[in-house]
Amino acid sequence: MVSHSPAPVVSASGIVKSVMGPAGRLSILKGVDLHVAPAEAVAILGASGSGKSTLLGLLAGLDLPSGGEVRLLDQDLGRLSEDARAGLRAGRVGFVFQSFQLLPALTALENVMLTLELSGHEGDARAGAREALEQVGLGPRLDHYPSQLSGGEQQRVAIARAFAAHPQVLFADEPTGNLDQQTGDQIIQLLFNLKSAYGTALVLVTHDPDLASRCERRYRITDGVLGAA
Repeated sequence: MVSHSPAPVVSASGIVKSVMGPAGRLSILKGVDLHVAPAEAVAILGASGSGKSTLLGLLAGLDLPSGGEVRLLDQDLGRLSEDARAGLRAGRVGFVFQSFQLLPALTALENVMLTLELSGHEGDARAGAREALEQVGLGPRLDHYPSQLSGGEQQRVAIARAFAAHPQVLFADEPTGNLDQQTGDQIIQLLFNLKSAYGTALVLVTHDPDLASRCERRYRITDGVLGAA
């Protein structure tokens, strides 16, 4: 009997990204190929300005490449409208950013609830948000606003928000970049604990060697080209 590997949750084939600058056209990515299997963790490394965050945005469908194909959850993103791409991500794709991106006027609980409500989990949004925050150790901080939380606690809220709907894939852009070493280590452990619990694939852009070392595969972008790290 022939066994078939599961389809990648994220797949990039020959993607190119270029933009117009003052000196003419600038090539950011040059024929990138990348395939991420279900529940796999992949790290993307590279110098500042190398195109790591650009690649992450393309893989998540936040932007479209100048050439090549990106498939997310077996959908060709180039064939979908912006609204359709947002609909595909809702409840199935999570995001964690270096800057946390919490809404300052909402409590920790409300920040997580909002994501669940927008992804169609209105009926159990409060219970789901509470459970997600308790999983990241913030049960006592549900009613605190972002300004009342430390940087590490804010990133925990962001992680709870990202994992609350049990996504199939999570994209993280420098998730430990604004944190001290000890707090960063705690966030890394938390990410991988939740990955194991939910079978979520992780695609991580990072400068953190400890975070990269936890991933099954590591890549580096150099001069717009992606290669093994």
